[in-house]
Amino acid sequence: MMKQLNFRIPLRMIATLFGMFLSVGVFAQITVQGHVKDAQGEPIIGATIRVEGVEGGTVSDYDGNFTVNAAPGATLNVTYVGYQPASVSAAPRVVVTLQDDATVLENVVVIGYGRVKKNDLTGSVTAIKPDEMSKGITTSAQDMLAGKIAGVNVTSNSGEPGAGSQIRIRGGSSLNASNDPLIVIDGLAIDNEGIKGMANGLAMVNPEDIETFTVLKDASATAIYGSRASNGVIIITTKKGSKTGKLKISYNGSVTVSHTQKRYDVMDGDEFREYIVERYGSLDAAPATVGDANTDWQDQIFRTSVSTDHHISINGDVAGVLPFRLSFGYTSQNGIIKTSYMNRYTTSLNLSPSFFDDHLKVNVTAKYMYGKSRYADSGSAIGCALNADPTQSVYASELDANGVDMYSFTGGYWQYLNAATYSDPDWAYTSNTNTTQNPLALLENERNIAKSQDFTGNIELDYKVHFLPDLHIHATFGGEYAEGTQNDVISKYSYSNNYYGWNGFENQYKYNISYNLYAQYMKEIGQHNFDIMVGGEESHYHRHGTSWGSGYDYYTDEVYNESLASENAYATHNTLVSYFGRLNYTFGEKYLLTFTMRWDGSSRFADGNRWGTFPSVALGWKIKEENFLKNCSALSDLKLRLGWGITGQQDIDTDFGYTALYTTSNQYAQYAFGDTYYYTSRPSAYNTELTWEQTTTYNVGLDWGFLNGRITGSIDAYYRETKDLLNTVKIPVGTNFNSTLTSNIGSLENYGVEFSIGFKPVVTKDFVWDVQYNVTWNHNEITELSGGSSDDDYYVETGNTISPGNGTTVQVHKVGYAAQSYYVYQQVYDEDGNPIENMFVDRNGDGIINSSDKYIYKDPAPDVTMGFTSKMIYKNWDFSFALRASLGNYVYYDYLADKVRVGGSYLYSNNGYHNFSNEAKLVGFTGTGDYYMSDYFVRNASFLRCDNITLGYSFAGLLRDSSYEGISGRIYLTVQNPFIITKYDGMDPEVSGGIDSNPYPRAMSFQLGLNLQF
Repeated sequence: MMKQLNFRIPLRMIATLFGMFLSVGVFAQITVQGHVKDAQGEPIIGATIRVEGVEGGTVSDYDGNFTVNAAPGATLNVTYVGYQPASVSAAPRVVVTLQDDATVLENVVVIGYGRVKKNDLTGSVTAIKPDEMSKGITTSAQDMLAGKIAGVNVTSNSGEPGAGSQIRIRGGSSLNASNDPLIVIDGLAIDNEGIKGMANGLAMVNPEDIETFTVLKDASATAIYGSRASNGVIIITTKKGSKTGKLKISYNGSVTVSHTQKRYDVMDGDEFREYIVERYGSLDAAPATVGDANTDWQDQIFRTSVSTDHHISINGDVAGVLPFRLSFGYTSQNGIIKTSYMNRYTTSLNLSPSFFDDHLKVNVTAKYMYGKSRYADSGSAIGCALNADPTQSVYASELDANGVDMYSFTGGYWQYLNAATYSDPDWAYTSNTNTTQNPLALLENERNIAKSQDFTGNIELDYKVHFLPDLHIHATFGGEYAEGTQNDVISKYSYSNNYYGWNGFENQYKYNISYNLYAQYMKEIGQHNFDIMVGGEESHYHRHGTSWGSGYDYYTDEVYNESLASENAYATHNTLVSYFGRLNYTFGEKYLLTFTMRWDGSSRFADGNRWGTFPSVALGWKIKEENFLKNCSALSDLKLRLGWGITGQQDIDTDFGYTALYTTSNQYAQYAFGDTYYYTSRPSAYNTELTWEQTTTYNVGLDWGFLNGRITGSIDAYYRETKDLLNTVKIPVGTNFNSTLTSNIGSLENYGVEFSIGFKPVVTKDFVWDVQYNVTWNHNEITELSGGSSDDDYYVETGNTISPGNGTTVQVHKVGYAAQSYYVYQQVYDEDGNPIENMFVDRNGDGIINSSDKYIYKDPAPDVTMGFTSKMIYKNWDFSFALRASLGNYVYYDYLADKVRVGGSYLYSNNGYHNFSNEAKLVGFTGTGDYYMSDYFVRNASFLRCDNITLGYSFAGLLRDSSYEGISGRIYLTVQNPFIITKYDGMDPEVSGGIDSNPYPRAMSFQLGLNLQF
């Protein structure tokens, strides 16, 4: 007991003395005169200065100066939007230097194989840090880029849970090769191609783990990546551990409610019956019995869904020498179409120790993702919901009018049955597959489950040589392993599987290994600053898989036609070997030169064509540093950039297109010799002359800043020309083993202008308003496209097929026009402006309407894209919204083209009724001829979309006491996709690829979220 008493008394004395000193400090105030500046020494206007533990505060004036009363030694907290907070002790005179808020926006910017000073950038490079307050609902990494960067257009492929996005940087530079940018995560270039259960290649990265994005847009910045950089580069850096001395735990969680934003206007049951009376005179005169229900089939397939997301991270260091960050994430995303969902589990570990007095720095990153998804056949379900007879009930009666037990043949769902015209009486009661399927039965009778997992890891070593500290040796070794399995189970009650069910499997596996080594020498000699880097890299990409399936007899459940998995097995791989170098030279802190060179060798081409050379050069002039502007206080930055470079492309759909591959037949294509059946082999088409696609880019840019960064912006003009396009063209029959062949034929160009500006209109101690705006204009044009005919006549059909026309496409590549332009007839209209069916303009004047009268009319790519973000912070409250616009993008209105056949037999055909929209009634075509090839169906789909609106409240010091600083955090409400302004009549004007054919709709969502820091 004495020991316990002796232990407590000193603690009480210390607490008492501490309280006395604290009390004295409260009354002993001093006047602090301070100055706030940035890392370059420029004064910061409007920085907020608060005395810790005291209400109120002040802001710095035009010269960066401030005055505040505080106790001696009290902590002054200094904050300013866009800069890291700083704390200093109160004294009569203090100077506070604020650092820019993000690794990419500090003194250096992460670029390819290294980093460079922000002010020394010569290429078109944009670095951003995801804004926690205005990021909206982000389930994938690319969601954070939409509308945020000039020249970067992000279009989600659909509203399906876990869906990927189409990312285009300055338009597409290829026709048949990939137009996706290269994605580099923590120094490791990833394979953009997804895998079963993970269609989105970026799903492996939880958005909460992302620290920064760096987008390299012009060739002077991207050429260091050579053959993979024609479409730009996106570098993602994830969050790392730090030597904080304290263990920090963060939690981010949210609940999201989603529902359809818009639905198609089709006839309900009453309208449908009225229309039948209009067409046939009475219901009794109709060709078949009409139901008495009033079923909204869209209500049957759509739902209000609830999703959740949770993420927890632990940041600290072990014994002050091993900084670490460990995170776990769980996302449960339920789709607005019934049965669809995506569940994802992620974990990430980062270790960043340093040794030998920081001469050796190590960064270890490991990420793991497990996903499980159920896919709904959304396109078919939506199409059926729009076509299905609205006078029929969802579920069948136990017996139909003919006394047939519907439950035995359809599982209880209503469905049109085959007429009793077959010799087998049982066959008469199977589903009529020529009519519209019950959309709810379609969803419930198919169970498509996909599971995937992905592990990515890499280790980076950076060694500052002891005897030569200006020299760094950097090595990276990393890899990715992913596997995905999809199991498709279709009930024997299904519309398309009468008598038989289906149980199909598909497995996919991939692994990638990459390693590089480079040396970087940095030296400053007088006014000369040199940064020289040379290195090499090798990457291997492997992929294999198989598929198989089996059906079951309706009556016996016995397996039939079971195929062998080995017959469908495949394996492929490719290798890339590279050598590269870069010189950054600065003279007098004003004149900049960057020169890069890369040599790539790809296994996708034959000997003699495998190696490509990709140089670039860029110049920069810091005009602000010249004597005639150096003392201009209103101007904080002014820099001119000029760049030129060549990048390549080798990402085609085959790894062995240069050599003959032999395909072994399956069991249904064997050759018989007597009673013995033998497998056969057949060669595929190949081209020994395949080589690199090359893109040359010219860029001129101007960066500026005013009022100490209150206003910042840039403007870039660029021209890109791609030659030796990797293009699939038609070839004469008999010259190879196919009618088409991948060849280096043709060229195209992109040119445009990008403009971005950031502005802080209001900065006070209580209120800050930040505005970001960007706009891009891009022109895409094919300049050469040879293929056996003159360029004036020759075109290549491309794009997805449309619903009417039996496999018809309406898009082509043609010289003088944008890629994937629409190739259609010019519609003729009556006096009231209504289209006349199959009446087209005779454009060549020969008196005959045929394919020679088709013309190029518009294309799906926007001419102009814009992004606008506004964020306002008032004390602890924040309010933000993000807008995104697309102008000049055209869409083929496939839904309407498929539904306008109301004047013919479409209403009742194949022993069943078909619904259609009121819009289609007004057109009233019969559905004969090539009406669907009309430019009437190519619609202007320009739009202004509000991506998100967010209201948040931040708090600090929750549960704080004398020994614990408390919990800080933020609670917020986000509305995602609240409205869209457009003249387009379809479900959604934002269509990837240009054919609007029953896409999975994007939902309107409401999210309630909570962020906590312990």
